[in-house]
Amino acid sequence: MYEAPVDLSFKNICSLADTWLQEPSSGLRPLKRNSEMKYLSCSLRLSNNNITELHDLQKTVSHFLADPSRLAWLDLSFNKITHIEQALCELHELRVLYLHGNNIFMLSEVDRLGNLPHLHSLTLHGNVIETNRDYRNRVISALPQLKTMDFSGVTRQERVMAKIWHQNNSRCRSSRVSLK
Repeated sequence: MYEAPVDLSFKNICSLADTWLQEPSSGLRPLKRNSEMKYLSCSLRLSNNNITELHDLQKTVSHFLADPSRLAWLDLSFNKITHIEQALCELHELRVLYLHGNNIFMLSEVDRLGNLPHLHSLTLHGNVIETNRDYRNRVISALPQLKTMDFSGVTRQERVMAKIWHQNNSRCRSSRVSLK
């Protein structure tokens, strides 16, 4: 059974360093702590804040969680994040990542999440990248292990279409390079 998430949502946090002075909200299930007063959880909620950068993410995870390497679920939705930073790609056990409702505008940055071998659920809707006509194909192509994207299941047909999209775009890129 998973322990309750460490919930730092709705705290008006502007930087991750601000979280270190915060006490997580109590939910229906009480948070359990170890002897070092760190939380026995593999889930962290940082949604509905004003976070813009993630460079202190590892420190924040280590500050709150007894076993930071086991972080499996991270909610960063409804913040002001503009980039998918390298700090996210270092969370190798991450399975669920919520980034919806931010300001991410470079679709190519989704490729960075390919370093997360266990990532099976991702949300990116409500970001500028969602307006790109290749949005869903690009994300599924970059992250073929996804089971759900934007709270919708990834279908077999979408996987086939993403593979075709990837092959066509790979050929287009290589032909452009050979023309130069």
